[in-house]
Amino acid sequence: MLTFTDTQVLGWITPILWPFIRVLALFSTLPVIAQTSVPTRVRIGLAFLVAFCAQATIPAIEPIELASAAGALAVAQQVVIGLSLGFAARLVITAVEFAGEIVGLQMGLNFASFFNPMTGGDETAVSRFYGVAVAWLFIVSGGHLMLIGAVVQSFTAFPVSSEPFSFLRTVQPQRWGAEIFSTGLWIALPIVAMLLFAHLVLGIISRVAQQMNIFAIGFPITLGVGLVGVLLTLPMLQVPFTMALERMLSHFQ
Repeated sequence: MLTFTDTQVLGWITPILWPFIRVLALFSTLPVIAQTSVPTRVRIGLAFLVAFCAQATIPAIEPIELASAAGALAVAQQVVIGLSLGFAARLVITAVEFAGEIVGLQMGLNFASFFNPMTGGDETAVSRFYGVAVAWLFIVSGGHLMLIGAVVQSFTAFPVSSEPFSFLRTVQPQRWGAEIFSTGLWIALPIVAMLLFAHLVLGIISRVAQQMNIFAIGFPITLGVGLVGVLLTLPMLQVPFTMALERMLSHFQ
């Protein structure tokens, strides 16, 4: 008769359980994959596939009793690390959308806002356009593969333990919010400079030719200059996006 003990079962499931929980937490916040249009069973299946394929590179994990306080803390650690990794990727995409907010404000298109059911708030046309473009760029440039590689390497940098708060003290994700403003301003700066020059020209025209209705010609000019700037800078969006994503993922490697 085939018999086995609880210790043997724990030793069998430990190598796959903790990576599965961490990857599943990542997929619950990962851009594109975490959308409501992606079924939950798909995310669970992908998380199990990644955890199974990563067995060859993940270091050995000491068994932890699940029905104990150490096991509960270990689960909390995997969830915190996985959510933080997905949150880091979302911050980069939010920074690009913030750049769209700045560009739309300078162009005068921020009045064209609409309700986005994905975020539960209002978004402007330019910000939404940048968000869709960077979502496609995230998949095309292999951003999802970079995140999977980062979550696998995180088991070396942050092995499974019963101290979930040691990760927070080391990485300090509360400071990542500054990445939104710095990266967003960096991306939007060329278009903002073009629109500033257009506004200066319009200001000079309004002083030289005071009989001209500057409000009638100002909006089409700023709108056209802004659209030309978006057209010229959009092919160069990959460089700052990739650099910002690599900089955020370096915390987990």
